[in-house]
Amino acid sequence: MDFIINLLVTAVIILLMAYALSSVHVKSFWTALWVAFLTAIFTATIGWLLGGLLNLVTFFLLEAIVGLIVTALMLKLVDKLVGNFKIDGFLPAFLIAIAVAVALAIVGYLRGDNTEEYALQQDHQNRIEQVMA
Repeated sequence: MDFIINLLVTAVIILLMAYALSSVHVKSFWTALWVAFLTAIFTATIGWLLGGLLNLVTFFLLEAIVGLIVTALMLKLVDKLVGNFKIDGFLPAFLIAIAVAVALAIVGYLRGDNTEEYALQQDHQNRIEQVMA
């Protein structure tokens, strides 16, 4: 279910960025959904390998930036494969990657994906209480 929600959010962001940026062209919502699906698949496969290599070069210090660059590269790859989708240049692809990352972070927060962090905080608090007792 999370994958479908992420696809829909990504497709909406791609459409919004197409309206905001004159260098991004998307024919319809279905095209944006197809682009979101292909980008997710390519990022999970090719992007994973590319991201691993780039992170080795940067010693994992720039992992978030490398992730954005890999997503932008995957968007450019999808640009070459899908006829009804066009991004003129790397900068608009990078801006879309940033917008998608922010939107998915917000959606994840609203869905409550931070439960692991909350559990770690509770465990830490319980240990402090045990030491103090």
